[in-house]
This record gives sequence, C-alpha cells and structure tokens, in this order.
Amino acid sequence: MMDYDDARGERPRLLVVANRLPVSAKRTGENSWSLEMSPGGLVSGLLGITSQFDTKWVGWPGVDVHDEIEKNALTESLAEMKCIPVFLNGVFDQYYNGYCNGILWPILHHMGLPQEDQHDTNQTFETQYDAYKKANRMFLDVIIDNYEEGDIVWCHDYHLMFLPQYLKEYNNKIKVGWFLHSPFPSSEVYKTLPSRSELLSAILAADLLGFHTYDFARHFLSTCTRILGVEGTHEGVVYQGRVTRVAVFPIGIDPDRFIRTCKLPEVTQQMNELQEKFAGKKVILGVDRLDMIKGIPQKYLAFEKFLEENPYWRDKVVLVQIAVPTRNDVPEYRKLKSQVHGLVGRINGRFGSVSSLPIHHLDCSVDFNYLCAIYAIADVMLVTSLRDGMNLVSYEFVACQEAKKGVLVLSEFAGAGQSLGVGALIVNPWDVTEVSSAIKEALNMPAEERETRHRSNFQYVCTHSAEKWGLDFMSELNGIIPESEMQMRKIPLQLPEQDVIQQYSQSNNRLIILGFFGTLAEPMNSGTKEMDLKLNPELKGTLKALCNDPKTTVVVLSRSGKNILNKNFGESNIWLAAENGMFEKQTTGEWVTNMPQNVNLDWVDGVKNVFKYFTDRTPRSYFEASETSLVWNYEYADVEFGRAQARDLLQYLWAGPISNASVDVVRGNHSVEVHAIGETKGAAIGRILGEIVHRKSMTTPIDFVFCSGYFLEKDEDIYTFFESKILSSKSPNGLDLKKENYFSAAIGQARTKARYVIDSAHGVVDLLHKLAVVADTTMTDSFSDSEIYEPRDANANENSKRWINSVRRRKVEIGDTGQIGM
Repeated sequence: MMDYDDARGERPRLLVVANRLPVSAKRTGENSWSLEMSPGGLVSGLLGITSQFDTKWVGWPGVDVHDEIEKNALTESLAEMKCIPVFLNGVFDQYYNGYCNGILWPILHHMGLPQEDQHDTNQTFETQYDAYKKANRMFLDVIIDNYEEGDIVWCHDYHLMFLPQYLKEYNNKIKVGWFLHSPFPSSEVYKTLPSRSELLSAILAADLLGFHTYDFARHFLSTCTRILGVEGTHEGVVYQGRVTRVAVFPIGIDPDRFIRTCKLPEVTQQMNELQEKFAGKKVILGVDRLDMIKGIPQKYLAFEKFLEENPYWRDKVVLVQIAVPTRNDVPEYRKLKSQVHGLVGRINGRFGSVSSLPIHHLDCSVDFNYLCAIYAIADVMLVTSLRDGMNLVSYEFVACQEAKKGVLVLSEFAGAGQSLGVGALIVNPWDVTEVSSAIKEALNMPAEERETRHRSNFQYVCTHSAEKWGLDFMSELNGIIPESEMQMRKIPLQLPEQDVIQQYSQSNNRLIILGFFGTLAEPMNSGTKEMDLKLNPELKGTLKALCNDPKTTVVVLSRSGKNILNKNFGESNIWLAAENGMFEKQTTGEWVTNMPQNVNLDWVDGVKNVFKYFTDRTPRSYFEASETSLVWNYEYADVEFGRAQARDLLQYLWAGPISNASVDVVRGNHSVEVHAIGETKGAAIGRILGEIVHRKSMTTPIDFVFCSGYFLEKDEDIYTFFESKILSSKSPNGLDLKKENYFSAAIGQARTKARYVIDSAHGVVDLLHKLAVVADTTMTDSFSDSEIYEPRDANANENSKRWINSVRRRKVEIGDTGQIGM
C-alpha cells in the first residue's frame, strides 16, 4: 500500500466515484436534511481501506434539488458523512434511465441493443449518448473542484465509462482505477453498440481496470482486440503507447455481519417462528430483485417440473421467493411481474391445497434481521440468474448457514459460479430439467456431503470478503507506475549487436547469464513435453567455446529441475542454477541447495495432482514438476480452450492445495506456475554471483554482463538487479559495470524491464555464435568453424563464414598474432 506521510500524520486521499452516494437523503424541513448510510457491497468493500485512506464519496445524492440554498444545505450535511454530491438536474433521465439502464445495461447483460423508439424524437440513442457524456463531465467538474494533488480516484461501474478519459485529460498524473460491477459481454454482443470504440478508448485511459471474474476480463480483452485492434497480454491492454492493467477482483460480503446477526436473540426467535411455520417441510429459498436477468420465471418452471416428476415431495417442500420490486414504471418490468404472478397462481393451483401452498411469493423487500433468519433456516438456496455480475445473495446464504449447512444451487451464469462452484450445484437455468434434477439432488444430499460442500464455500466467503476486495484493488492500483512517471515508457530498442561484440572483445572478465526454456532449448513442437527439453544442437560447440575461455563465465539460470540441466549441460564447464536458483552448481562439482530451512513444500503433491488432471483434459498441454515449483503449459493447446482450462485450474488450486500455502502463483501468457515464495531469478542471482566470485577466486572485477532470456514477468527482476549495480567505480561485489558494458535483452517481449529486446531465440543463438568467434580468436584453434557454428541453412552458413573471416582479419590488422584457422 501507499506509504503515509508520517511527517504530517496524514493518510492519502481516495475519491470513490459512483453513480449514487451511499446515503439516503430525506428532506426534514426547510433547508434541512436527514441522512442515513445505505448498506451494500460497495460500502462494505471500502470499510477495510478507510483506515488507510482518507476516503470521500462522489455521486448523485438520489434526489433532485434545484434551489441553490437547498443545494448548499444538503452539500453541508453530506460533507459530515464525507460525501460530495453531483447534482444531475436536467440530464438525469436521459443519462440514467436512458443510456445507462436503457442501452448499456441490456448490452452488458447479453440482452442486446433495444429497439429505438421512432416516435420519440426527444429521446434517441444520440440524445441519450450526449446526456451520458454530459453527466460524466458533471462528475468531472465536481472532482476537479474537490481534487487535491496526490488524490487517487476510483471510478465505479458502467455509469462512468468516460470519466477515466476525462480525468487523464485534465491531469495525467492522477492515478485512476475503474471497476465494473456487472458482467462484460462477448465481443459479438458488445460490438452492436453504436458508441463501442469511444467507450472502450475512454476506460482504457484508466491505470487499472477491475472485473469480477476471468470470463468478464477475457471478454473485455477479446473485445479490445476485435474492435480497437490492440492486443491483450497478461499485463492488460497495450493501447496508444501505454499499458492499462486488467485484473480480476471477485467482490465479497462482510461475512461477520451476517454471522453476528444470526446469533442475535431477536433473530433466533424469528428463526424459531419460521421453523415452526414450515415444520415438516424442506425450505427452498430464492432472494432476487424482480428483474429480467434474475431468472425467476425459469426458477418457477423448474420447480413445477420437479413437483410433476416427484409426487413424494409435493407436500414436503416449499419454495419461498422474495422478489424485491424494481423499476415498476418500466413496461417490461410490469410485464415480468404479471408473468411471474401467473406462474405462481398456476403452480399453487396445480399442487397446492387449502392448508398448504408450494410457493410463497413475496413482492417486497424484508428487513435485514428477517433476511438473515430465513437464510439460516433454508435447506436449499436456488439462484437461477440468466446473467449476473456476481450475485452476493449466494454469499449471504453461505454465511448464514454455519449451523444448518444447506445446499446452494447456483446458476453458471452468475459470477459467483466461478467462486463458489466447488461447493455448489452448478446449473444452466435455461435447462429446466437440469435445475429440477439439481433440486432433487440437493434435497436428498447426505449430511456428510452437505457439510463438505458448505465447508468449502464457507471458507471462501470468509476469506474473500468485501474488505479484502477493496484492499486488493487498491494494493494493485498503488503498485502501478503512473503514465506521467513512466514518460510514456517506450518499447525497448533492438539489441545493438555490434556494441555487444565490441564491449565483449574489450573486456577482461565477462559474465553471460542465459535462460533455458525459450532461449537455449531446441525449438519445440506440439508433441514436445517440457520434461524432454533439449539444448539447441546449434549451440553445443558455441557454448563449449565460450565456457573454455578463461575470461568468460556462463550461467544458465532456469526454472527447470536439476535432472534436465544435468542432461543438457553435463559436458560444459558452465554454471547451472535449477529451479530459479534453489539449487546451483558448477558442472564439475555437486549440486548445492539454497532452499531456506523453514520452507514448506507440503503443497507440491496436491498441485501436481491438479496439474496432472488438467493435462489429461487439455490436449497438447504439459507440465513440468521440480522440487520447489511446478509449471503447467498450454502453449500448443487450442488457445481459447487453454485459457478456459487455466481459469478452472486456478479455481481448483485456490480452493484446495494452495489455499493456505506459502506460494506464489504466476499466470504467464500460456502457463500457470506455482512456486515457493521468494523464488525468482533476481532473488537468486546475487547469491550465485557471490559464489562465482568466491569459487573462481576472482581478482579482476566483472566488466561485461550479457543477460537474456524468455522470462516470466516476475523473473524480470534479474534485469533490474544489474541495473542497480551499474557504478562509476569498481564495486566490492566483484562488478565493475557501466551503462555501456551491461546488456539485458528480453526475447520477443514488447513490454519488459530489460534494456533491449531480441525478436526470437534465433537472435540469441546467432549472437552467441559471434561471441564464441571473438573468444576463439584470443586462443589457439581448438575448434573448426563447423564445430563452432552450426547454421540453420546454407545462406546462413555463407553469411556467417564471411562475418567470421572479417572478424579474424580485423584481429590480425590490430596486431593479434595468434594462429588463425581458416
């Protein structure tokens, strides 16, 4: 998190910007207002960061106020609750009811673009879009009036998609985050939106974009690719020379609030009354807004089918549905309400009696205590959302079920399905037969299985709280370097090969550090297993020449295990570091373990089983297991299927073998790696460097370093390690580095911490060949040209020989009298 200003004792300021303020305002008299904080996921989510940030809320107060005196009075009252109002008089209807809820909301929830009313020329897509942009400008104006240097701005939801762009245009130093609390649709749905490109471009101005699930983030990245023509990476989206970080932050609830409430005497009494009312019956519970996306008609149709096919249960089960009214003034919602009431009447008429009704439908909201009580006594929670951002109702049910351990039947189209899928029964709400079967399975589930499923979900709900969500987002946002500080960080230049060769030839003590996979390894094909990695045969003679040069030390620093490195480098006088430096040796010596004594590896077998399972179910994927790390790779699998499997694999890992383990999980472009905490190449290289200096008894400092590899992002700290060691004079750690004699080069990566880039591993191979020739000219001819350089084709052979000969002629011209073999 951000460091506080200890000198002034002040916390950093955070402006939370949302469509609505988290308060309900009521006029109590002339120029006087009463305010009450509204509970909710966003409010709960920010409780954890209020102690670390001076948090202020910016948003619409929920009421229209036209009189300036009343505006001032309400503004003063809200200021006491750290709220800043945005008065949207004149644009609210077309902005909120029109563009936000009439156009964006259906698109985001996969419902498609509604038909434009050709008879209403005052409310068209264009006028609503203009109102939307104007409202976002009004939010900006209020922020500017209250902004202080160093403030962080966190924007929320689809109501404010233009705000990140407007903020950056005002001041590109502002650190801006944006979080979407609804689903994000597939590109095929989103691209029907007339203003699709402008909205994407606007939110990409933010530093960090957050989504509830990997599906939503994947849809967003795919949409950016297909509409804006930009590429999504594991970092996010590279657009207009900058990177916008895209990450997943599943929101949660405040579980302690629900657990505490269930223990209150008045709630316990309500629970007893409900149990007495439904004595002898199993209770299935539904809690939803009366909304098209909540799937209440589908729920009733599935329940009707269950009663049809299971006569035994007809007088032994009851479905209690709390349907909170919403948008009663919209014709589509009134039509839905009529449809739902018709289904309730039909089902109760078919299967009910004078003394018993199978469905209890409530068109109202209920107070919090009663809600917790009915959560607690329910046997089954039935969530049939057709499309939902998260659906925190399922979390609330789990939090209240500590005693009863009821079963959650959960739609696969709710975001919670990716979080609670381990313990819930996941269903397709459109398949009434499947939902009916799930109801039966839930009612008949053995107590032991119910307890196991509940325990898994309860642990997740308690550990992934709303407070954690807020802290995780802010921690990620604070870790991002603002674009103004990055100075529009440019893509690194291509490696200046001739400069490398020149500095190498002039140096007295050289260090070459190389990765293995993707750098020195033989190019892989779809049938290659990572455990079968082999050294590129073109490099055998080259590495031998380099390692035999007394002025040159070569280190292979790899995530691979000891056996793989032994097999490939056993004949070279080379330094090896396996598993990112956990084990190291000089080839002529024995392996030395650098593993911390207290490291816990109990998680390895569990992770290995998960990786085996996903390797079996994902064609052309493979995994490598070593003592302290495991990597699952799907580079040669179907891209979309591989990504989906990787997402599921992460769910398995977090729910099981690594839930309480001290590990780091790294998501690569086509891989998932789990390794012991602290195991990075940068963390290892300092220790390895010290061993090299000690064992070789170096008296001449290292005055040339070339470091290159196809490294994961977390391993690129190896590049910055040497950047920090660049000194103007000799350093006590055996290094004498300056900018001109240190070369770091990432392979095939546009965004990197390295100073330079090389297009592919072939470029590294060619450069090493040329360095080997330089080394060879300082010694007698130990190798023939063909042994040193084994080209890929005839043209490369001729070009290389011409280059070799020219180098050797230059050596003669400057006075090198050693024997030169042609």
